[in-house]
Amino acid sequence: MAITVEATYENGTLKLAQPLPLNEHQKVRVTIEPALTWAERTAGMMGWKGSAADAEYFATSPELDFPSPEEEP
Repeated sequence: MAITVEATYENGTLKLAQPLPLNEHQKVRVTIEPALTWAERTAGMMGWKGSAADAEYFATSPELDFPSPEEEP
């Protein structure tokens, strides 16, 4: 049975986002896979030819947001 769980590396220890359904002292094998950003997960969906960093900038930069209705002239 494979389980995927999010974790954060903090002070030399992995902090799991949720408890695991394991027995006490059960042996497991751990594979570490860095989490992808939103831009990296969706890259290629629209034929983007630029870098993941550029896609993330265009997708999340506040300076590129549309003005709110109260800011429009």
